[in-house]
Amino acid sequence: MEEVLIFNKLSGLFMIENYQKKLILIELNEINFDIVEQYCSLNKTAYPNLKKLISSKGIRTKSEAQYEHLEPWIQWASVHTCKTYAEHGVFRLGDIVGSSEPQIFEQLEQAGFKVGAISAMNAENRLKNPSYFIPDPWTQTPSDSSWWSQVLGQAVSQAVNDNAQARITMQSAFYIALGLLRFAQVAHYRKYLSLVSASRRKPWLKSLVLDLMLHDVHWSMFNKKQPNFSTLFLNAGAHIQHHYLFNAEPLRGASKNKNPVWYVSQDEDPLADVLSLYDMIVGEYFGRTDTEVVLATGLAQKPYDRVKFYYRLNTHAEFLSRLGITCNGVYPRMTRDFLIEFDTENQAQDAHDVLALVTVDDGDIQLFGEIDNRGKSLFVTLSYPHEITSATTYCIGHQKLPLLPEVSFVAIKNGMHQDEGFAFFTPGFSPYAPNNLEHCSQIGFAIKKYFNVEI
Repeated sequence: MEEVLIFNKLSGLFMIENYQKKLILIELNEINFDIVEQYCSLNKTAYPNLKKLISSKGIRTKSEAQYEHLEPWIQWASVHTCKTYAEHGVFRLGDIVGSSEPQIFEQLEQAGFKVGAISAMNAENRLKNPSYFIPDPWTQTPSDSSWWSQVLGQAVSQAVNDNAQARITMQSAFYIALGLLRFAQVAHYRKYLSLVSASRRKPWLKSLVLDLMLHDVHWSMFNKKQPNFSTLFLNAGAHIQHHYLFNAEPLRGASKNKNPVWYVSQDEDPLADVLSLYDMIVGEYFGRTDTEVVLATGLAQKPYDRVKFYYRLNTHAEFLSRLGITCNGVYPRMTRDFLIEFDTENQAQDAHDVLALVTVDDGDIQLFGEIDNRGKSLFVTLSYPHEITSATTYCIGHQKLPLLPEVSFVAIKNGMHQDEGFAFFTPGFSPYAPNNLEHCSQIGFAIKKYFNVEI
């Protein structure tokens, strides 16, 4: 809180008033700062901004104890609603839509503050007059009414959800390219060129291009609209940890698990690539003097204890049609998940029964091991964990069909969730910050306290 001179038009006098700086929440999804600290120790001249951040003595946050409840869309819903999972009950990505749980976004707006959000995970746009709002790629909620937010939101969603098939439509590519021309900072041109030029050899760099673009879009919109509170969600680090954590330099030799060379060369370190980008982004936000900044991870990842393959259906609707399932719509979520909506509960139950009978290789393992029946919708996960080859078949009744043409390889799981996350704050926010090892929902409470909004 600062004291500033404000000219009062009614009295014609200058008055001293308290002024609260604007606040930015950077949701750096699932980054394990214990591993980041090891990178900083191994590389004395690299990551100067991350080193400075770590030296600022942030806090660790806690999440749910049950592993099934350790999902980023649960923890970010906790931050946004200021409630634990047991209190808000938002279990799936996209479930915030239609939920009655209030979020900090509309609560701050109702208190008279201007609010913006770029890709905040599992957040519903309930704002009456947002400074800007672009939803995450998986949640069915509208962008703000501006043309840029709408076309970029649609393009990013299509590119992310079809990433496993390396399929981006001409329209999405055009709008993303247009967005880069409009929003990319000149100082970042060289970084974009290096990432794009190397992405054919290093496919994980595509996620870094997206995070850098989201940062630049947020940076531009924040500077132009000047909201009191703004959120930016970045997911490349979580994506890379899940898929390439075994290759992290500090962890080499510490785990019995290694990625096969056809997947990624042992000499490559994708996590180092994303940390270099995040070091730049962190430096830009924490270098601002006009804002306070909160950086939080929601939860974090640690190395997985086994080898597990992830696949995604190529064309969800067509596959369901081949199973004889008709529906109102099918909506892909992150990686292996998708939501199917029906007119009636009977249709949903019939589809559930069909999906439950789809097995792989002589009926030993279900293709869809998780099918959550919600009445008129099903939330489904393609949970088959083994490598799918040309010889792998799926079974419907007595019929065997090749599975490989139906799916795209996504990744070999390298990282698993842990219940501890991390959070760091600029000095002006520190008096409001949660205590060490409090639940991550307390970050939301701290934001409301900062703005003196009733808790």
